[in-house]
Amino acid sequence: MGDVQAMCRQVWEASFARGRIASLRRAVAEHAADEGLTGRRLEDFVLVANELITNAVVHGGGHGRLRLWADGGRLWCEVTDEGPGLPPGRLGDMRPPTGFEGRGRGLWLTRMLCDHITIVSGPHGTTVTFAAVCE
Repeated sequence: MGDVQAMCRQVWEASFARGRIASLRRAVAEHAADEGLTGRRLEDFVLVANELITNAVVHGGGHGRLRLWADGGRLWCEVTDEGPGLPPGRLGDMRPPTGFEGRGRGLWLTRMLCDHITIVSGPHGTTVTFAAVCE
């Protein structure tokens, strides 16, 4: 993805850790709105970014990196952590979470709300990239 990103317009980049989630969510919302996301698309984009940031903090080592870039009428977001990777079976699981547990919905929501999603996970971290079409 690095070569593709070199041709794209970088919008914003930040490191994050526990305690910075709310401020990071606000910054993502501001940058996404500046790039032309509005209404439901903006809300979904911010919700997905928040879920992925929270996953990185809770399950992925406590910190991570978020990058936003624009290309081809889409706003792209990449969230990277240095955790142990996704548990076996989680990478390709498209089923909705069961029960009333308050956990296990982040990746499912990402898949349901995004125009594009790529997940790369291994023992040294997880990177989730998603996009939304700007209106």
